[in-house]
Amino acid sequence: MLVMAWQIFSGAALSSELPAELRNVGLREAASASRNLEGWKPPEKVLVQSVFGIDAIKLLQTAAPGAEIVQVASAVDAVAAMPGAQVFIGFCAQEVLAAASQLHWLHHYFAGAEECMSLSELQTGDIIVTNGQRLPSPAVADHTIAMTYALIRGLDSYHGNQASGEWNPQSVRAHREFGEVSGRTILIVGLGSVGSQVAEKANALGMRVLATRSSRRTGPSYVEYVGLADEAVELARQADVVINAAPLTDTTRGMFDEEFFAAMRPSVYFINMGREQSTVTDDLVAALQIKQIAGAALDVTDLEPLPPEHELWRMPRVLITPHTAGQSGETIQRLKVLVAENLRRYVAGEPLLSVLDTKKGY
Repeated sequence: MLVMAWQIFSGAALSSELPAELRNVGLREAASASRNLEGWKPPEKVLVQSVFGIDAIKLLQTAAPGAEIVQVASAVDAVAAMPGAQVFIGFCAQEVLAAASQLHWLHHYFAGAEECMSLSELQTGDIIVTNGQRLPSPAVADHTIAMTYALIRGLDSYHGNQASGEWNPQSVRAHREFGEVSGRTILIVGLGSVGSQVAEKANALGMRVLATRSSRRTGPSYVEYVGLADEAVELARQADVVINAAPLTDTTRGMFDEEFFAAMRPSVYFINMGREQSTVTDDLVAALQIKQIAGAALDVTDLEPLPPEHELWRMPRVLITPHTAGQSGETIQRLKVLVAENLRRYVAGEPLLSVLDTKKGY
């Protein structure tokens, strides 16, 4: 039976063993084999927006030995080379899709795919869309724990002294909130791939772990309590650290606002690893200014790049990294291997990994 692309989303058990690089990050497999999707056939032309070098191209050539692998450097080049391509591996762009009369499968390299979901060509279900979801999760989780430690131990304050060459042991006396990670309560808003890995690491450090998710109240054994999304504000009243690891949906857009920060105790730290538009920056700044919360660590902001004149850069107890939490050599290798594994699966007519649900937006 033929099915449309939008019908294939599932958390089904994997049909075959994954390459070592892709294990233990929670990849999900489509419920339907590619060969059962309406419009599928072994690809004759695969268009690749090449960003990872020749070794990645060699992996793709091995995965699809019977297909023509065409490399392009940019979206402009992709438009020119698109005619005849059944597969495009690169980045979502309106002009590329407009030129794609035969496209059946699009792989968007990275985990963030809001730009894909806004394109009308991808709403019909005729084109299956996969992306790099879950692959950066180990790096993002490490980054989150590092920021948690930095804030609780006051490393940001000490680093400020280092920049001015100041040996100032009084810093720790001036900040009585500097303490220990073990025994503190962490609330993870968004118990997905990143949130689950943060939860596991936090539990191993002796933290009490609370979490919310949109779909159900169940979770891994190392999470003490899993609430639904509408419980996040109430759970924040119990937390010492609040982690935003939520995807961007209509429900999460702007959820970290004045009301949310007002529910947090003055000793709480807020760490933003979620999508940019889920936090109202002006409300966060106000909460920091009146010491409604103790500090914040931000890998994402709703203005990117954050303008150099923005006051967040100069606020005490604020750590900022430029949307790089997911970056690591291991993440890049996983991205390469996923693309090759999915191309192998597509050519063989097997179920694809990491399919986007264009109805949900993730």
